[in-house]
Amino acid sequence: MTRARHIWSGAAAATMLTVGLLTGCTSTDETTTAECTSAPNGTPVVAAPPTAAGTATTQNLSTNPEIASGYRSGMTAVRTGSYAVSTANPLATEAACRVLRDGGTAADALVTAQLVLGLVEPQASGIGGGAFLLYYDGATKTVEAYDGREVAPAAATENYLRWISDTDRTEPQPNARASGRSIGVPGVLRMLELAHREHGKTGWRELFDPAVAMADEGFTISPRLAGQIAESARDLARDEAAKQYFLNPDGSPKPAGTKLTNPAMSKTLSAIASEGADAFYTGAIAEDIVEAATAGSGGRTPSLLTAQDLANYQPKKRAALCGGYRGHEICGMPAPSSGGSTVAATLGILENFDLAALKPDSVDRNGGKPRAEAVHLISEAERLAYADRNKYVADTDFVPLPGNSAQTLIDENYLKQRASLIDPGRSMGTAKPGDFGPVPVGVGPQPPEHGTSHISVVDEYGNAAAMTTTVESAFGSFHLVDGFVLNNQLTDFAADPMDPDGTPVANRVQPGKRPRSSMAPTLVFDRAPDGARGELTHVTGSPGGSVIIQFVVKTLVGMLDWGLDPQQAVSAVSFGAGNTPTTGVGGEHPAIDARDNGDHDPLVLRLRELGHQVSVAPQSSGLSALRRDGTGLIGGADPRREGAVLGDTR
Repeated sequence: MTRARHIWSGAAAATMLTVGLLTGCTSTDETTTAECTSAPNGTPVVAAPPTAAGTATTQNLSTNPEIASGYRSGMTAVRTGSYAVSTANPLATEAACRVLRDGGTAADALVTAQLVLGLVEPQASGIGGGAFLLYYDGATKTVEAYDGREVAPAAATENYLRWISDTDRTEPQPNARASGRSIGVPGVLRMLELAHREHGKTGWRELFDPAVAMADEGFTISPRLAGQIAESARDLARDEAAKQYFLNPDGSPKPAGTKLTNPAMSKTLSAIASEGADAFYTGAIAEDIVEAATAGSGGRTPSLLTAQDLANYQPKKRAALCGGYRGHEICGMPAPSSGGSTVAATLGILENFDLAALKPDSVDRNGGKPRAEAVHLISEAERLAYADRNKYVADTDFVPLPGNSAQTLIDENYLKQRASLIDPGRSMGTAKPGDFGPVPVGVGPQPPEHGTSHISVVDEYGNAAAMTTTVESAFGSFHLVDGFVLNNQLTDFAADPMDPDGTPVANRVQPGKRPRSSMAPTLVFDRAPDGARGELTHVTGSPGGSVIIQFVVKTLVGMLDWGLDPQQAVSAVSFGAGNTPTTGVGGEHPAIDARDNGDHDPLVLRLRELGHQVSVAPQSSGLSALRRDGTGLIGGADPRREGAVLGDTR
């Protein structure tokens, strides 16, 4: 059957976004949407007000990649038929859904979703950033891992983020993040082009039509984007192009409801649509990127990025990291992302405990309230897994893992030993990494990770994709060039290349190296008793910087151990810990009493009795989850952002 083709109207989509987010929740426990059309789901998104002087609070920066933007209480799972897509913004979801409706594959939908997200959610991702992708080919039943991570310029030294040069040991200005030194060679376009070449059906040029139309016709600034513009206004004003695009002539931030057009982005996307990714990595666009990064305008320390760095960039295909968990096979990204190994290690430790007996209390649409015993065990397992991640995981093209194998950190017997370190009655506070004998890497201060977005897709052919995509911090390096934001991904490297003992840190800066990430796109399969891979069951992932790992773990546990549907699992209280004494319990959730730093909340009080230092700062995840359900699919999108799940009707 021939499917009708449609050019997506950005203006119409913007109207639908406003209607969809400002209407109350539905009256049933599940939603069946009109095909590829957003519907109201949950209470409205309310953007958090900017902090004084447009700077984030220390507490917020400790966990959040972007501003917190409220919570849509009462969201219901969405049921679809043969295909589904979830992104962090309804405009991107609708555009990608139409690609699937018109016969496209999951790879095709990813391209369109990313391009639209770069317009409507530029604080989180875009063509000036990078991504990690897990792709399941339904015909061959294989999982492929695509690495589109940014790389350091060839001229970068191990002190690239610490000081301007070995003879000028002043710090980059105004700071490492907002200087040109933070800009890595973008990778997402080369990666998407490779995935499309191998798995796409729709023509490359056609996949750009929705974003080009939206850039030309305009779209409405959403409440979340408006809140982030306000939060970042001072830094955006340093860059003339960013200032003109995001701020009013008087320097005030453009508010929600403002219509934005982006003719520069339209021109950029049109060139890439016609000429492929080469139009970005060579020629005029590449020259503009280098000029913007190295100009040093606004008092910023320039990058050492060159046109050759851009021309030389290549994505990499790596072996997916897969392991077992309670009759399932969990596949994630290998290094340089630490997401796959740290999620797998956490689950491997938890497999030694009966989590099914610790289901949340009072389960409702919002996922209920987790029990303190469950939060304790999961947080302790995460501390142990993060301890290994912090010491050992980096770009394996430069620093090998223990045993020179990705399986070492997730070995079943090793994780059973790690599980024995957990005291059910007392938090360990900070865990020590496992001992693998003499290794030439030390542990230094862990760099923060920030802004990201996530896309989950299943198409009608049985293919599936989980892609986490990022420009790092909100609005990346604040450099806007040819309509798009340049990343600040190099700040994911450890700025100090040595630990206190003088041992090189695994995640130090090196020329051509990819910084470590916590992005954790995840695919779940049934597993036969003999260990053979069965059918695809779940697709999930989240933004959230280093906290991504915790968001994904709580969602997987919610679905696999506690029987929550994807929306309940995504909506459920966010909790967990890195390798610090602080355990986060998301105070934005209606089940948590965050008044007076949580002093009146029973869960918080019990965790403190167990020795946890508890933070109830609002969490800013952007989870999505899709699950096979009989002959169809069921999905959930994070109530903490503006996302939506769409697909064909059943």
